[in-house]
Amino acid sequence: MRQIVLATRNAKKITELQRILLAAGLTDVELAGPELYAALPDIPETGLTFAANALIKARAVAAATGLPAVADDSGLCVDALNGMPGILSARWSGRFGDLPSGPGRDVANLQLVLDQVGDVPEESLGANFTCAAALVTPDGAEHVVEGVVTGRLVRAPRGEGGFGYDPVFVPEGETRTTAELSAEEKDAISHRSRAFRALVPLLKG
Repeated sequence: MRQIVLATRNAKKITELQRILLAAGLTDVELAGPELYAALPDIPETGLTFAANALIKARAVAAATGLPAVADDSGLCVDALNGMPGILSARWSGRFGDLPSGPGRDVANLQLVLDQVGDVPEESLGANFTCAAALVTPDGAEHVVEGVVTGRLVRAPRGEGGFGYDPVFVPEGETRTTAELSAEEKDAISHRSRAFRALVPLLKG
């Protein structure tokens, strides 16, 4: 069975990507994780766009493993913050160094966003989640696709599912936050699902 490497060390993201790709019909491929590149140092995300950062990660993992690698870069873009935190979403709070990746940093990041929009009227709390998904193969071929879901922010976190900013984002057409949706409901509409479903035909090739 062919192997494709998921270029992320985020356990929740790995679970979500495996679920999305299997549901999209990618059943004849083994989706490997960071165990194949354990010795590879953390990859600096120095790009200025989601697509650039996704490619940086996929290139590094493809080179380290000799296998096709997929990576994504995604984030929350808030209208009232001129599209920020955007590509800085994972480290928006400035707690990147002293808080490990996971729930603590997620809480710090989303709390800062809520503080920053504290005086913004309800009707101006529009936002979107954007995901760029990249595929890089050992022969140097590169592909990038994008998925976007629009919605709005709520004033306080709600829900126990998902991760990152999910507890404060309500997708368009919904009354629940992304964190209040079931995994299946989230996968049907999420930015990451839209991007990776678009990548599936390339992964099957």
